[in-house]
Amino acid sequence: MDKFTTLEGVAAPMRIINVDTDRIIPKQYLKTIKRTGLGKGLFSEMRYNDDGSENPDFVLNRPAYRNTKILVVGDNFGCGSSREHAPWALTDFGIRCVISTSFADIFFNNCAKNGILAIVVSPEDLEKLFEDAERGANATLSIDLAAQTIKGPDGGTLHFAIDAGRKESLLNGLDEIGLTLKRAPAIDAYEAKLAARGFA
Repeated sequence: MDKFTTLEGVAAPMRIINVDTDRIIPKQYLKTIKRTGLGKGLFSEMRYNDDGSENPDFVLNRPAYRNTKILVVGDNFGCGSSREHAPWALTDFGIRCVISTSFADIFFNNCAKNGILAIVVSPEDLEKLFEDAERGANATLSIDLAAQTIKGPDGGTLHFAIDAGRKESLLNGLDEIGLTLKRAPAIDAYEAKLAARGFA
């Protein structure tokens, strides 16, 4: 998993509430177990017209937001089914941070396991970030995970809270397997002790 330390990039605004995982990555893209290639299906029902052409009104199709790394979204983002393909699609598209007032629990945890920083802010702070993000190409946010800050294009700074364990995992690029491997010496010592007692 890639480390998340700092991130600077254009933030795209999506003033939509209750965006479920089927809207993030529709079911027809779930046939793969690969984490790559899913970016093309991200928000496909909103990004593309019925004939396959791009919907020019959708935010990620606008020139200023085509290379966005940050999403500012409405309440309850990632609700619905527990598909891990949702954070896979976001990552494959290039998005490393999603900011909202609330996330569905499973989606929130899946983000952390896949190197995406999901930040919860107050409704008042979210409105400020929407206003920043709606500036188009000038909608650059700077996120510092160690300092737990979001800096806007005018230099204003917001602070956010995050669980200490989640923060450590993201800063060090460690998923659950990586966290377990950090304890490999202790695990090996325990296994050796059992073997010496004849339990191997």
